[in-house]
Amino acid sequence: MNRICKAMLCLAGSMMFLAASATSTFAMGNGTGEIDYEGGVVRAQGMGIAPAKAVNMAQARIMARRAAVVDGWRQLAETVKGVDIDSETTLEMNMVQSDVVRSKMSASIKGARVVEEHMEADGAYVVTMEVPMFGVSGSVAAAAMPKPEVKESFPQPVADVAPAAPVTQTVHVDVTVNTQTPAPAAPVKGSSAAAAPSGKAIGGFTGLIVDCRGMGLKPVMSPVIKNANGQPIYGYKNLDYDGVIANGMAGYTSDMSRGVARAGSHPLVVKAVSLDNHNGNPVLSVADANRVLIENGATGFLDKTNVVFVR
Repeated sequence: MNRICKAMLCLAGSMMFLAASATSTFAMGNGTGEIDYEGGVVRAQGMGIAPAKAVNMAQARIMARRAAVVDGWRQLAETVKGVDIDSETTLEMNMVQSDVVRSKMSASIKGARVVEEHMEADGAYVVTMEVPMFGVSGSVAAAAMPKPEVKESFPQPVADVAPAAPVTQTVHVDVTVNTQTPAPAAPVKGSSAAAAPSGKAIGGFTGLIVDCRGMGLKPVMSPVIKNANGQPIYGYKNLDYDGVIANGMAGYTSDMSRGVARAGSHPLVVKAVSLDNHNGNPVLSVADANRVLIENGATGFLDKTNVVFVR
């Protein structure tokens, strides 16, 4: 009951704030909102007009813009609820369960950046506003992702399965992946990567690209990569929390060639065999998962979150 009362008071306060901000102006919300996982932002459009009693064009423009920004906040608040934290949890669920998350997310929305604005010929003012998915402050991740109590180590490769040989695949006209053995690289200082008990690292891989094309992969903020045995080999509990909040765990793209922007010039490319948990988590063969863990032991690309999912 107390939680319901708090939620109602919070909603009432928000409505009072919006009403006060929009005095003598009119919002023209059209429900325009977008969760851009590839671009890493939540985006919405707000619209407003000035009242007929505006004394001049300058005042009309100011009042219409104010109304558009208020409407943009409202549209962002609705859109951001649909952000998938993981394959089973949306941001809306977290906001209902936690006053802290709700308060932080409200502050992030109020700090949204206006990235585009203009006045229409009929006097309506239009603003496009964005909230970053990731960033040390003011982001969805900073509001929604709790810090794990303990950082977990990456698992060991499955001992009785030989790691797969890297597949030769070209991902860019200037970048050939796995066509030759890259130069060795030193392990990341402080890495929690597993030291492979069997199998030998080729070394030098700068990142990981997981090919999930044609599977219907659903982008989420906190994905988990599993092997075919159901064992997680990559999740945010394995990573530096501040790094995850700042940069996210993985990039999403529909173009293999764009993966090098995050995964580097020599990414290890593997093909997902299936998806798990409502299509939010890629599943690798045990052999491919072993190769990923062994190579991460050499260069620590998972620690750096140099991971890209192609969908």
